[in-house]
Amino acid sequence: MFAIIETCGKQYKVSEGDVIRTDLLESEVGSDVTFDRVILAGSGDDLKVGAPTVEGASVTGTVLRQAKDKKILVFRYKPKKRVRKLTGHRQRFAEIKITKINVA
Repeated sequence: MFAIIETCGKQYKVSEGDVIRTDLLESEVGSDVTFDRVILAGSGDDLKVGAPTVEGASVTGTVLRQAKDKKILVFRYKPKKRVRKLTGHRQRFAEIKITKINVA
């Protein structure tokens, strides 16, 4: 069984036991997280497609860790003008292990 969930404006295809990396969520490490926006759920011929979401379906996961990703360097310049700017960015993320998929 698999499901497609939406969180933080992104969609993820998940099944039980998968570990996904999402944007940072407001929850503690080790706590359970429930995703209610399930777009598609099922397996094989028993597929439920939501319009826009599947009613009564939810996906439960456990937060494994919260950290920062590798640094991305952003270099902007204007040629022939001696204008240069170097900035860095580290995106924060949460790793979540999917424990259960509920389809009503």
